[in-house]
Amino acid sequence: MNKWYVDIGPDSDVVISSRVRLARNFKNYPFPQRSLPVHQESVIRETCEALFSTNPKLKENFTLIRFKDISFIEKQVLVEKHLVSKELAESDLNAAALISTDEQVSIMFNEEDHLRIQCLVSGMQLEKAFDICNYLDNIISEKVDYAFNHTIGYLTSCPTNVGTAIRVSAMLHLPALTMTGYIRSVLESCGKLGLAVRGLYGENTEAIGNMYQLSNQVTLGKDENDIVMSVKNISYQIIEQERILRTELLNKTNNKLVDRIMRSYGILRYARTLTSEEAFKRLSDIRLGINLGLIHDLTEIDVNEMTLMIQPGRLQQHEKRELSPEERDIARANYVRNLIEKRQSN
Repeated sequence: MNKWYVDIGPDSDVVISSRVRLARNFKNYPFPQRSLPVHQESVIRETCEALFSTNPKLKENFTLIRFKDISFIEKQVLVEKHLVSKELAESDLNAAALISTDEQVSIMFNEEDHLRIQCLVSGMQLEKAFDICNYLDNIISEKVDYAFNHTIGYLTSCPTNVGTAIRVSAMLHLPALTMTGYIRSVLESCGKLGLAVRGLYGENTEAIGNMYQLSNQVTLGKDENDIVMSVKNISYQIIEQERILRTELLNKTNNKLVDRIMRSYGILRYARTLTSEEAFKRLSDIRLGINLGLIHDLTEIDVNEMTLMIQPGRLQQHEKRELSPEERDIARANYVRNLIEKRQSN
C-alpha cells in the first residue's frame, strides 16, 4: 500500500491531501515550554500506556521515535513528509513522535502542546482524517485528564487554538488560479471567511509549486464537525473555480499552455542539474499536464513521488550521505530524469 504522500485520493486533480490535527495538554503538568524533562517523559509514557495497554494490536501499528536518537537528515525527512512539524524537529525539549506504519497518523509529543494528534490522507477526505484523530483522542482521554475548561474548551499554549483545538486543512494544487491572477481574490475571500491560506509547510511558509494549504483559523465556539465541513465546502468552491479556469486556459491559450507544460517536461527529462525551486515549478506544470490529458507516460503518483524525492532530506537519505547544495541539485536532476526514463521504457 502506498504511503499517503505518494498515493492519490478523491478529487486528486486539485486536492493533494487532507489533514486534521488536535492539540491536547495534560491537566497535571505544565505546558511544554514551562515543564521539566521528567514531565515531558511522563507525557510520552502515559500516552503510550493509554493507547496500547488495552489495544495491543494498535501498538503493532506504531513506532515511537525519539528525536535525540535520530540524525538531522532523518528529522528533515519526517518534516518533508509532513509527519512532524519543523518546530518539533528543532526542539530542545524531550521531543518524540508516534508514527503509524502507513504514516497516516503521527502523534507529536512536547511541541507547543503536550500532544498534537495528526492524521493525513490523500485527496479530499477530511471526514476520514477527523474520524481517525477523534478515535485516537477518545482512547487517550479515557485514561488521561486533559487541560479542559467547561466554558471555553481545551486549553492550549497558543490562544488561537483554545476551544476545540482542531486544525483542519486541505493542500490544494492551484496552477490555473495562480497563472490568471485570480488567486489574490481567493486569498482575500478566504481571510474574510475565517480561513488561512499558507504554503507547502504550513504557517510562515510560502506557496511553492502552486501548492496552497487552506485551513481554519477559529477554534473557539465552533463544533469540530462544523469546522471540518466549513473547510471542505470552501475548498470545493475553490476546486470548482480551478477546474473551470484550467478548461478555459486550455481552450483559449492552447498552444501557449501546452508549450509551457511540454517545456517543463523537456527540462525534467534532460536536465543535469535542478534547484528545488525549479523542480517544484516544473513538477507543477507536469501535474497539470497529466490532469489535462496532455501527458500520458507519467501519473499523479509519479509526480507525488518526485515531489517528495526532490527535497533535501529525502535526497540525502536516498544517496546515503550528506550532500552539498550543488550535489543535491545534481542528485535531484538524476533522480527525476531516471524516473521519467523508466516510465517511458515501460
